Amino acid sequence: MEPVTDQAFAAALYSDGDAGLDTGASLLAADPTADAELFRRGEEFVRRAWERGWQPADVVRLVRRELDENAAGLAAGLIGSETARYERLPPRWRSQLDALPDAPPRNRPDRFSYAGAVLGLYRLLLRLPAIEPVGPPPGAAPHGLRLPPAHDEPRMLTRIRALLAKAEATGFPEEAEALTTKAQELMARHSIDEALLAARTHSKAAPGACRIGVDAPYETAKAILLDAVAAANRCRAVWNSDLGFSTVVGFEADLDAVELLYTSLLVQGTAAMTKAEAGQRAGGRKRTKTFRQSFLMAYAQRLGSRLAADTARVTAEAEAEGGTGAGPAGSGAPRLLPVLAARDMAVTDTAERMFPETTTTRVRGATDLDGWTHGTAAADRARMGGSGPELRGGRGRR
Repeated sequence: MEPVTDQAFAAALYSDGDAGLDTGASLLAADPTADAELFRRGEEFVRRAWERGWQPADVVRLVRRELDENAAGLAAGLIGSETARYERLPPRWRSQLDALPDAPPRNRPDRFSYAGAVLGLYRLLLRLPAIEPVGPPPGAAPHGLRLPPAHDEPRMLTRIRALLAKAEATGFPEEAEALTTKAQELMARHSIDEALLAARTHSKAAPGACRIGVDAPYETAKAILLDAVAAANRCRAVWNSDLGFSTVVGFEADLDAVELLYTSLLVQGTAAMTKAEAGQRAGGRKRTKTFRQSFLMAYAQRLGSRLAADTARVTAEAEAEGGTGAGPAGSGAPRLLPVLAARDMAVTDTAERMFPETTTTRVRGATDLDGWTHGTAAADRARMGGSGPELRGGRGRR
């Protein structure tokens, strides 16, 4: 006789609609001996996700987006169990695993409801498309993209993280502006130092990549903000709107900077938007959606030009000094601008190999003048910002 799990999967996973899920859940609920096999098969689905280029944070983000928080917890439980079998994990995975939500208890609130939720999750996992990998799956030998070293972050990044945390926490716009500007300056100088060190030592380091979630609502404005942060830190960002993330390509130190700065600017922008919106409501205004969208679009685009200007200024200062820590001009140290140009070319080549087909999307203009004005002012206070009104979207392998 066909095992119960196979019967349940045939009913629920390879058909659409709730009827198949209910049939599969009923079969599983009636046979407690199927529990262990059900969980084991879930681990297999997670393992297939790794082979298709997904990472833990990617899976949980999509499950939460397509299903709900309970399903995200179920996925987290499978991920934690599956990854426990590896002695070593790829870089960036440990921090992703530490951030997973708690797994709900099994067979709660009842066996039928639990089985239905599990089968709904498995249906989604089974249909995950293949996407461009940003590192090897666990247990595989490194190949392709360069992997970052598995050690604690450099002291410079710790300083930058502390500055941005203070900028997010302060209630004084002028202080937040000064802290965030200082953080961007440190990022730019850290990137220059890394580039010159690699040139002096003839390092074979190549660009890598990471994925950063771009969540609803107002994901277009958020993607523009991330694109701006990436460009200012010598990286390339390709947005996959269907799956809710951008893939950022760049050298390791720059990838860390992009992730830190984007997260902080999003926190600062959201706080400023909420405060401005409260003032609008106090004045009797009710159209909050258009206000928010226009606010974030202005915030992102204004920050783009400011970020680019800050990076250009720091680069010009470093070039005038002969490169930070590289010695005076004519001393045999590598010149900064050719080094940076070579790294830019390497990043572009890597991004084009990963995403040979991209589309450029014209973004709709903002429609709320008050939102745009407040967003621009918030960007000026943060001294950071978005690129242009166009985004590049990548087509993952299907």
